Amino acid sequence: MSILKIYIVDDHQMLIDGLKALLSGETHLSVIGQNTLPKIASQEIAKLCPDIVLTDINMPEMDGIELTKEIKKTNPEVKVIALSMFGERETISDMLKAGVSAYILKNTGKQELLNAIDKVANGGTFFSDEVADEMKKVNTTSESKEITLSLREIEVVELIAKEYTNAKIAEALFISERTVETHRKNIFRKTDTKSVIGLLKYCVDKRIIKPLK
Repeated sequence: MSILKIYIVDDHQMLIDGLKALLSGETHLSVIGQNTLPKIASQEIAKLCPDIVLTDINMPEMDGIELTKEIKKTNPEVKVIALSMFGERETISDMLKAGVSAYILKNTGKQELLNAIDKVANGGTFFSDEVADEMKKVNTTSESKEITLSLREIEVVELIAKEYTNAKIAEALFISERTVETHRKNIFRKTDTKSVIGLLKYCVDKRIIKPLK
């Protein structure tokens, strides 16, 4: 097995030392560089060309997202493993867009870290269980945004777009005003919108109704 070259970036030297201690007994791994300053680390990584970079996300002067983008710009073949204290949805999404191959939490154990390194080295991806759970929530949220309105609800939206009052909508659809109000509440809830303008923009963007003329 060839030796994997590892570079570590974290603004806390204690965490770098901890990671080095965890990896020290692994004969197939070699820490070839480290730095607490992301900008300098970016320059060193470009020269050293490690196989894998372990990087913190929340760092001063340059965060892990920007660092990953820089690494991928100069050395696209270098794999990046993000280390974080939290599995925040927005951060996970930003790191994935930047090009990380793995995202693990700093409270992970040695075996999970080694699993992530080996998986990434073999061209795969790896995410801590907590991170994977957050990613599922992100996907579920994204999918739920692609809501399905009933035919009746779409009719109500179309009449709202024509600036019909609840009374006029009720008359046009042969239903009670109370039913119209229920439909309106359900529509706003499903589309997660707060105003008529927001609702109509959403429905046009999602092609639920035709663009307003």
